[in-house]
Amino acid sequence: MKRKLIIICLLFSLCCGVTSSADFPAAKISNGLINAELYLPDANNGYYRGTRFDWSGVIPVLKYKGHSYFGQWFPEYDPKLHDAITGPVEEFTALGYDEAAPGAEFLKIGVGTLVKPDDKKYSFAKTYEIKNPGKWTVNKGKDQVEFIHEISDAAGYSYQYRKIVRLTKGKPELVLEHSLTNTGQKSIETSVYDHNFFMIDNEPTNQNIKTSFPFDIKAEGKGFGTIVNAGNKSITYTRVLEKGENVFTSGIQGFGTTSADYNIYIQNLKTGAGVKITSDQPLEKLVFWACHTTSCPEPYIKLSVKPGEKVSWKINYEFIAENNIK
Repeated sequence: MKRKLIIICLLFSLCCGVTSSADFPAAKISNGLINAELYLPDANNGYYRGTRFDWSGVIPVLKYKGHSYFGQWFPEYDPKLHDAITGPVEEFTALGYDEAAPGAEFLKIGVGTLVKPDDKKYSFAKTYEIKNPGKWTVNKGKDQVEFIHEISDAAGYSYQYRKIVRLTKGKPELVLEHSLTNTGQKSIETSVYDHNFFMIDNEPTNQNIKTSFPFDIKAEGKGFGTIVNAGNKSITYTRVLEKGENVFTSGIQGFGTTSADYNIYIQNLKTGAGVKITSDQPLEKLVFWACHTTSCPEPYIKLSVKPGEKVSWKINYEFIAENNIK
């Protein structure tokens, strides 16, 4: 009887798409204030094996003072689905896709080389065949995890990509420290953005979720002006987003050319929890997308790395547990 009950529970969890960190390679980090879990890159058993997002830094759980900030926002789980991923995850734009012939390789940093199947335009929603996954090295610590991805002669590119997910000592802060070293002969010209799948206290996307900026914003797109209001330095909702609905703008306007405008504050007005996001880099572009379960400011950074050069950048997440900010 007990065995039958266990089997029934397992089948139920699979049908519902429920997963836990115990099912996949994972690490836990803490600085005494924040407790977080990270899924680790693994080509065979990893939580995320899609070809859109960088495989490092996937955070299914982050808690501070009883508040939660990330989680599974999508209804069904598949390790190769392009957006079956959680946390402040990042995507690099594809390298060499347009130049590649069908059957040849192109590159996604943090994923590896992928096979271009036909003459159709690149689609982030498509799962491509991974030809060369490169080499991942993971170093786990009490309050940080270091990821190193190395790849050589991949579609003509070679690099070392290093990312440290670190909790700041004595502060409710998560820092993403990055570096990209071009070890090949071809220049690397790409952009990288954080999708930021926020689920602050599991609040549905509604009037309680507000995203603020340090500049006057303008935005047009799906749902903007009806479901979403953009103005007065903020994005707010006029009603709850229903299941199956989403809103989107490909370009929030108004930011300047310095890193001062990479300063985004998303908050749950009902519970008082929020996140302030800053960087040491200027914005290249600022996208916004939301569905019923998650609101996602998507800030882009431009990267240009010549052979033999190294670039570094940092993104800070300050977690807030009350309805005020400095």
